[in-house]
Amino acid sequence: MEKILQKYYQKLDRAQLLKVRSQMLEIDWSNRFIGIKGARGAGKTTLLFQYILFKQLPAQETLYVSLDDLYFTENSIFSLAEQFVNEGGKHLLIDEVHRYANWSSELKNIYDDFPDLQVVFTGSSLIHIEKARGDLSRRAVVYELHGLSFREFLAFKELDHFDKLTLEDLLNHHVEIARPIVSKIKPLSYFKDYLTYGYYPYFLENKDAYLQKLMETILIALSTDLPSSYNLSYASVEKIKQLLYILAESVPFKPNITKLSERIGVSRNSLLDFLRYLEELRIVKRLYADTKGIGLLQKPEKLYLNHPNIFYALSYQEADIGSIRESFFINQLSVQYPIGYSAKGDFKVGENIFEFGGKSKSQKQIQNEQNAFIVAENIEIGYKNKIPLWLFGFLY
Repeated sequence: MEKILQKYYQKLDRAQLLKVRSQMLEIDWSNRFIGIKGARGAGKTTLLFQYILFKQLPAQETLYVSLDDLYFTENSIFSLAEQFVNEGGKHLLIDEVHRYANWSSELKNIYDDFPDLQVVFTGSSLIHIEKARGDLSRRAVVYELHGLSFREFLAFKELDHFDKLTLEDLLNHHVEIARPIVSKIKPLSYFKDYLTYGYYPYFLENKDAYLQKLMETILIALSTDLPSSYNLSYASVEKIKQLLYILAESVPFKPNITKLSERIGVSRNSLLDFLRYLEELRIVKRLYADTKGIGLLQKPEKLYLNHPNIFYALSYQEADIGSIRESFFINQLSVQYPIGYSAKGDFKVGENIFEFGGKSKSQKQIQNEQNAFIVAENIEIGYKNKIPLWLFGFLY
């Protein structure tokens, strides 16, 4: 316990509030049992320490532990929590829960047995967290920490701080919103940087090594998280890696499930499972024509990589900039809004239809549609129903 405390204090002394994710203000920290899931590198550990500083929690009443610590090879989370509570502890912050066997049942017991203790836990394996939610139902409030939005990226680069937008405000007032932003910064001059390396905050540590670290993170998720969650064989994991390689060179495309499954050498159902696993790991995004009532065996209309940085990390040839921009649009909107494929335009969000195009894109394809908008590339300020692409990065 003493060494655990020493490690906690050392990390707390290095924490700061200079660059804080917007979700800090959106999480209801009054809940007694909070889960924060997110891909590796999203900033979950930083968020825990910033919560201590932001709420000014007394250090002696707070404890941070990571379950990949060797301490937990001989000690249980429950025994640690019991000792902590007996010594006056009130806030237990637990990182990397998926590294510990039976973590969900032990956390449930901690919640039930220590009613005055707040528990906040994080997990980098989104699959593990989702599969454990049955054990934690009616107890834990679970949030997802996504990668940085373009708006947050600008703040982390210390360029300026801008308020986040609702989709309704963006669609109705995009010109009035864009003008003051453009008067302060030139968004297009930073947009390519964001598409290349701006999704995860660890670009601040070493921008040049960012894509290598991202690729390694993806491979760890495939090799470690998937087999332990779904009891997959080594051969199946290799098939999923093969599938991902094909997707990285081809997306977006309308998948022919039969041909794709034959190329990889698996059944149709296995291929659909593999695509679901890749989406659960936030590597791939599946788009459907109808976002309601999607079945496990329903084939997606289109496939994309989950965020633009993945194109640069995985593609062995020059990535298609049009695909990258569409991936950005999907990624930024899908945090808060269900997004689907549209035969009339490119994408559909609620009753709104979006068609992609450049500065000179005409209205021809959507001219007879209500609530139809052109998402325009390479413009700073839009006009009427033509909205600059970069501005959709201000939705969270």
